[in-house]
Amino acid sequence: MLRGDGRPMKLREALQIPRGLTAVIGGGGKSTLLLRLGRELAKDGERVLLCASTHMFAPPGIPLATTLPRAAALLESDRLVCFGCPGEDGKLTQGAPMEDILPLATYVLCEADGSKGLPLKAHASYEPNVPRETKRLVYVVGLDGIGERIAVAAHRPACYAALLGTDAEHRVTPRDAAAAIRKEGYEAAGAVLFLNKAEGERLAWGRQVAAHWPGRAVIAALQSPEVIGEVWENGTKQEM
Repeated sequence: MLRGDGRPMKLREALQIPRGLTAVIGGGGKSTLLLRLGRELAKDGERVLLCASTHMFAPPGIPLATTLPRAAALLESDRLVCFGCPGEDGKLTQGAPMEDILPLATYVLCEADGSKGLPLKAHASYEPNVPRETKRLVYVVGLDGIGERIAVAAHRPACYAALLGTDAEHRVTPRDAAAAIRKEGYEAAGAVLFLNKAEGERLAWGRQVAAHWPGRAVIAALQSPEVIGEVWENGTKQEM
């Protein structure tokens, strides 16, 4: 998506990322989004720290710190650093209180949810683990889940079906995708939707989800050179 001045819109602009803590939740694509956003911010000269409040794999090619002093030292020379404590499953955990992590970088990007790589997500009572210091909440939806059965497209399919008052064999519509997120309370939380994998016919599905979301929605394709496709606000496409 091009801005009025002809340059491509950046992720930080589309998602309106403030300084401080951004938490990313929802379906598959969270790690890729965090890494791409982190690289963009670092390229712009910002000091960025990637972390998780749940579990995440360390992104390849990014310096890893397992202690706060090491993270601070790495950030003196590297603009983008990953921080966490290695767990038994090979994934990183948070490793320190968020209040101690935040002073290290201008932008802290946190993976705050798990979905086992599935495009859609419903949450158990103890999920997601969104830190109280969060300034921006981004909810990822994989548009490849639209048209699929809840049973195969959603993490915690029983919870997802219950949100919609249906069963796990129901095929998810764009309206369903927006409704499930609203019923979990993320409209009130001011979440920005990131509608990923909007290639081909999925762009139309993304537009339908965005049209039913009473807030900001970004239609995108993380694997495309020009990531941002469209930005919607309160059900209306925005002209930039």
